[in-house]
Amino acid sequence: MSLLQMEKISKTFGGVKALSEVHFSVNEGEIHALLGENGAGKSTLMNILTGVVQMDTGQIEFSGSHYPHPTIVQMEEAGIAIVHQELNVINDLTAFENIFLNKEIVGKFGLLNNKKMIQETKDLFLSLGVDINPMVMVEELKTSEKQLLEISRALYADAKLFILDEPTTALSGDEVEHLFGILRRLREKGKSFIFISHKMPEIFEIADRYTVLRNGEFISSGLIVDTTPQGIASDMVGKQYVDKNMYLQRKLGDDVIVMRNFCGHGFKDINLTVRKGEILAFTGLAGSGASELMQTMFGALPATAGHIAVHGQKIHGGITSFMSHGVAMLPSNRKENSVLPDLDILENLYIAEHTLSYKAQIIHKKAELERYDRLKYMLNIKAQDYTDSINSLSGGNQQKIFFGRWLNTEADVLLLDNPTQGVDVGAKIEIYRLILELATEGKTIIINTLEIPEIVKVSDRCVVFFEGKIQTILEHEDINEHDVMLHSTNAVILRGRIHDKYKDEQTN
Repeated sequence: MSLLQMEKISKTFGGVKALSEVHFSVNEGEIHALLGENGAGKSTLMNILTGVVQMDTGQIEFSGSHYPHPTIVQMEEAGIAIVHQELNVINDLTAFENIFLNKEIVGKFGLLNNKKMIQETKDLFLSLGVDINPMVMVEELKTSEKQLLEISRALYADAKLFILDEPTTALSGDEVEHLFGILRRLREKGKSFIFISHKMPEIFEIADRYTVLRNGEFISSGLIVDTTPQGIASDMVGKQYVDKNMYLQRKLGDDVIVMRNFCGHGFKDINLTVRKGEILAFTGLAGSGASELMQTMFGALPATAGHIAVHGQKIHGGITSFMSHGVAMLPSNRKENSVLPDLDILENLYIAEHTLSYKAQIIHKKAELERYDRLKYMLNIKAQDYTDSINSLSGGNQQKIFFGRWLNTEADVLLLDNPTQGVDVGAKIEIYRLILELATEGKTIIINTLEIPEIVKVSDRCVVFFEGKIQTILEHEDINEHDVMLHSTNAVILRGRIHDKYKDEQTN
């Protein structure tokens, strides 16, 4: 039975057609995947559905009622809840306060009934299998825990339709499976979900039906069992997508990064050497220490023992010290760690370079625009005007701006923490090609990712972490999902696969 019907939805922004007579429907008790590249119109369609944006033309029917001009309050009261890709939790509040924000339970004289809200939060977390203390300050939670908190907040609303925008971005494999178990149980109870994701394996595991948008237009829709990942990808990008190995073997140069007995928060005893022009992948389960190591390699977290040297020089201190030695980092959480919402696109691009050249207090606009134009062309950034807000860009184009931010500093060591997080198929390919091109030019690149196909496409070696230690290092030809998972879970140590170079490094 149909729960949602959106017919002939059109929307124009400043003369640009964002949606053109799009139709979209969701049935009761189904998980419907809404797919398309960044800029395809998914967010605009969902903003119209939730009352954030008013449609120009079209019709919306939800749960038997018509909504000619839906508002946020109307759609929330009708039973629609949304979990945004960019987390909207409040760091300065506790977990239970986030759950009850704008839904507070009050007692006599209008006083907050914290005791009851804490208990209901405990009951909610227990029912969902979420291990979070209701009293913890949200700023103390890991990104994956914040994601689960926001999902829990939406589920507490007891809505009929949940919009999940890239809900697994910060989740480990086990956490994803746990979330999917929750969705399946709720689906059996008649709840419906719009599942927005770029991860094909997840789509084919959890979704019942799908709809593809491209350039603001409806392209296709149907049952998941009647299509293939290649068919959906082809609909998304407008041409046949070939999932081929993009890896290009290259001649590597001298040692650039050397870590000896390097220790810090979440990791210890790291002995590793990375060469000029090498693409090295970090991977492991969430909490394995890979992300913490990368942050410490950029000075964002302090080292506790050992040392790291770049180009033969040991580095101590914070982020500025590492930046001055040519080290750059693209962090995993764009919203919290990369986006400067009060600055425009150009300012977001040049901010890192001007942190290094702080003594030159005058910003030459002409020179900055020339560099912006060069990087915009090089990275294929789709932006209307450099004075627009950084928030006007899609996730993929924001990520390209942040790539440009660090290339603008002429850094020769790039640390990329989940660089394709929340990025569509087409933009992912562009980022893979960019990484390979930069490595060919001599940049040393380290990628931290949980996506093994991504590692196979670009990396020369793969470092697998388990409980803060290097479990093994695999050469490109040995990288596969089976072996990486065995090592990342400590299920087995494959004798003879730990290479001589790695053993030599451990004994130095």
